[in-house]
Amino acid sequence: MRIGVLYSRIRRDEKLLLNELRERDHEVEKVDVRSQRFGLREPPASLADCDLVLDRCLATSRSIYATQFVESYGIPVVNAPETATICADKVRTSLALADAGVPTPETEVAFTADAALDIIESFGYPCVLKPVVGSWGRLMAKIDSRSAAEAVLEHKETLGHYEHKVFYVQEFVEKPDRDLRVLAVDGEPIAAMARSSDHWLTNAAKGATTETFAVDDEVAELVARASEAVGGGLLGVDLMETASGYTIHEVNHTVEFKALTEATDVDVPARVADWLESKAAQATEVSA
Repeated sequence: MRIGVLYSRIRRDEKLLLNELRERDHEVEKVDVRSQRFGLREPPASLADCDLVLDRCLATSRSIYATQFVESYGIPVVNAPETATICADKVRTSLALADAGVPTPETEVAFTADAALDIIESFGYPCVLKPVVGSWGRLMAKIDSRSAAEAVLEHKETLGHYEHKVFYVQEFVEKPDRDLRVLAVDGEPIAAMARSSDHWLTNAAKGATTETFAVDDEVAELVARASEAVGGGLLGVDLMETASGYTIHEVNHTVEFKALTEATDVDVPARVADWLESKAAQATEVSA
């Protein structure tokens, strides 16, 4: 089959997957969205004959808009733009999870610093202030006091971008010194790891140590429900362990998996390639 890969930078994750696809004798068309032109009616020549397009764009805006164009051309694309739109925005993700009855941390949103401070005071200290768009744990703040809250809120108010005027406040979840990352395809877990750190942020990008995690029935069921809530696809579902059970705090739509490859015995690129082949086959059957 012929697979198009939308990208803006080829990271180790993409290299692993590209190598796997080529070893299976699939034709791979790398499409750098930074130099690509997307028209309203006809697809770019590089995408015209693709059986399936995989979105691996690094920037959220490029991911959302490029996949909308690809879908409009009638070319199957994963993840779908609807999934990207939900997962790229923490507010939309929280609403989708809550609407589906998936356990997720208590969250409130305000549009002024004064209203946000009221939320923080009602939650109590510590609590967490997050940007609505972002990854790798950047611009997240654990708020330990009113003076810290006032300072961070003032900084956000003066940053200028409208997204910083959406104050996303979340309860601080008491958990072990780790969280869990599960890589899933259409809700089916294929690999999982625990990410541990002395810091309250346990992102691998922040230097957390990783080890394999055995997915039990409870985690598998929550991952499937979270995947369905955001539209399915190739997703990284992040969970925390609490005294009352698991809670899901994030779902990632252009998930990185190099750390999973190192932490587990699972051949992650091979499992992802298996899934891409099945998606392309399904699309071919539908079009036939």
